[in-house]
Amino acid sequence: MPELVPAPALVPVPGGKIIEEYVGHASSGDDVVSIAHMLAPAGWEEPAQEPEFDEFTVVLEGSMQVEHDDGVTHVRAGQAVITRAGERVRYTTTEGARYFAVCLPAFHGDLVHREDEDEYDRHPVE
Repeated sequence: MPELVPAPALVPVPGGKIIEEYVGHASSGDDVVSIAHMLAPAGWEEPAQEPEFDEFTVVLEGSMQVEHDDGVTHVRAGQAVITRAGERVRYTTTEGARYFAVCLPAFHGDLVHREDEDEYDRHPVE
């Protein structure tokens, strides 16, 4: 039987970013895949990470930068970027961005492996 997700789960993060998870640990208890709508304000950034999941990001509005060992990839509205498990990446925005992210397996805090994670997690959620 189809399972309706009546509303996304709001996942708190520092820096003014809004995460609305439709499928995944926080919303549906799914550990295979997560699908989330993200709103990242201008100037948003997070620490570098080496996640244990592939992430497929589709930018709907604005743009974002993905820093990686070979440089920086700029992703604009209408484009997508794929990062693979084990890659060191860091996401930032200059003008802000609205995007969807799909993670395989599902996003979970224990699988992200952010640098300076304790510092990042101590910031209050805005």
